[in-house]
This record gives sequence, C-alpha cells and structure tokens, in this order.
Amino acid sequence: MTSDNITKRCMIKLTDQPIEVQEAINQASSDSAGAIATFIGTVRNLTDGKRVEKLDFESYEKMALTELQNILDQAKEQWPIQKAAVVHRTGELAISDIAVCIAVSSPHRAEAFEACRFIIDTLKKTVPIWKKEFFEDDEVWISAYP
Repeated sequence: MTSDNITKRCMIKLTDQPIEVQEAINQASSDSAGAIATFIGTVRNLTDGKRVEKLDFESYEKMALTELQNILDQAKEQWPIQKAAVVHRTGELAISDIAVCIAVSSPHRAEAFEACRFIIDTLKKTVPIWKKEFFEDDEVWISAYP
C-alpha cells in the first residue's frame, strides 16, 4: 500500500514498501536550488538500553497526509523551499530499515538544513503515526504526540 500526494513542488508519501532515497532526492531537486538537505531516519537496535528486535508503524493515513502537507506549507512560509519530499514507512520494519526520508531544496544550504530539521521535528510532534517497538521480552506503543 502506498498513499501519496505529489505536486510539482512536493511529494508526500506513506508506504509499506522500502523507501527509495534517490526518488526523494530527485523529487526535491531543482535547477534554482543550490542545496538539498536530507534526513534519513533508520531503525536502531537499542532503545534505553533494551535490544530492539523490530518496529511496526501505523498511521491514521488521511490525517497524516493532511498534516504532512500542513507542515510543508508552514516550512515554505518560513524558508525559500524550492521543492521537498517526505516519505514515511508503515508496517513492520527490521533493524537498519529506513523509516522516514525527507529531502528539501533551497537556494542556500542554511535554509535547506533549517527547513529539513523543522519538518522532521514537527512531524514527530504532530503527525498521527505511531510505532510499536518490539523487544526480547516486551513491546511498547509510542505515540506520535509527546
């Protein structure tokens, strides 16, 4: 399953398939940009000293896509973003799998870095995506909202 919203300037996608980082970078590429900043979030093997076996991501898809668009709209108001891509996985992920990829282009690197950081930080606070961490002896749901 893949749900996405692609415009000329932005790609927003939720998918249960492996994330193609180059696709996000290509989508964010612009002849008028001097920089593309990326963030790639991967599944780590430890949380608070406990060994993680896998993660499972679920989302409220329609609301998640809407909120991701809102985040990109806010970022475009603050920085001269030329193009952007946000892709988030759903479903079961193994250690080292890519869970999220963000690519942002702008005329200069500082704005691209700042916008990319804003997008991931805001995504983690407001987008209805939840992860379930599986440990050797336990499992825990973690909300997108702190």
